[in-house]
Amino acid sequence: MSNVEERINECVRGVREKTDFIPEVALILGSGLGDFADTVEAEAIIDYSDIKGFPLSTVAGHKGRFVFAFIGDKPVVIMQGRVHYYEGYSMEDVVLPIRLMKKLGAQTLFLTNAAGGLGDGFACGDLMIINDHISSFVPNPLIGPNIDDLGVRFPDMSEVYDKDLRELIKNTARSIDIDIKEGVYLQFTGPSYESPAEIKMAKMLGASAVGMSTVVEAITANHMGMRICGISFISNLAAGISKEKLSHEEVKAAADIVAPKFQSLVRKVIENM
Repeated sequence: MSNVEERINECVRGVREKTDFIPEVALILGSGLGDFADTVEAEAIIDYSDIKGFPLSTVAGHKGRFVFAFIGDKPVVIMQGRVHYYEGYSMEDVVLPIRLMKKLGAQTLFLTNAAGGLGDGFACGDLMIINDHISSFVPNPLIGPNIDDLGVRFPDMSEVYDKDLRELIKNTARSIDIDIKEGVYLQFTGPSYESPAEIKMAKMLGASAVGMSTVVEAITANHMGMRICGISFISNLAAGISKEKLSHEEVKAAADIVAPKFQSLVRKVIENM
């Protein structure tokens, strides 16, 4: 057994000492969106710091805990705060939560993030279904010896974001009168925001929005055979498009405004899964 497997199993044991809740859906809440977890009736809450060997979220606004709850009749594990590569963690640390939630029982991963829109019809406050991604600017989380128990050496990436789940999000948004777009998400490492030249490059590559998370999580979940969907909240227009300087405070303030719409959509989508 590899060190990675031993570490995953140790984290599973740490969670199972505190709850026997078996989730079907894993939901990761991005910057400014963590308050959604406070709107559910928790069956159990486990701080990351209470799980031996688990990385801690250090970003303002990320509470750093798992919330286990039912949304409708769906058992869900919610990550209230994720771990980012730019915090100085290894990629193994960054994707450990995905592997843990899959081992706890989750078959579907629902990713959310705050992202910079690249123009072309995107405005601050928009929601975007992720239909594909670009990962060239971050280390692939599968580099190193393959763990056959988790997945194959060379996983196919033809349809990372499940077509049926994307359609479900689209139909659910329409049913509650929420306008939603679709596009390609590109992950940079951060923590600095992108330069105007980098944004021009991202647009040339076909990206619709950029951020500092999500793609490596999706790759890891895809490797493990999970169904994946994702929604980006466009918290700002990216550098060179926006006339304003970018800040984390701006992201959080924009998220507060869009939170009710976002929370309603996420809740309905999970209920309808």
